[in-house]
Amino acid sequence: MCSCEHCTLLSGSPAMAWVGFRREALTWTGPGGEPAWYSTWPTLHRGFCPRCGTQLVSVAEGSEMIMVTCFSLTERSGLDPVGHSFREAAVPWMAITLAPDPLHQ
Repeated sequence: MCSCEHCTLLSGSPAMAWVGFRREALTWTGPGGEPAWYSTWPTLHRGFCPRCGTQLVSVAEGSEMIMVTCFSLTERSGLDPVGHSFREAAVPWMAITLAPDPLHQ
């Protein structure tokens, strides 16, 4: 989850839910194919569905990881949030229960 000003403004919501993949492990299978890219920050690039405009991914320049919006995926099981970036910036009424992080147990 991320509640930074950038993510909340772009999403129009109090947080965005992301899941990370290695760039080389991600295959575009949807009918829109490869996303259309737009730089929303000098070193941050967002990918959007070229057919409907839905925001799909975010990738930082030079990163091996690509972050995919959780709810743009068809299969969402096992994607319980394990972290909340910029939690201190979240709206005060938002309460998120984080799942245990399997990588840090």
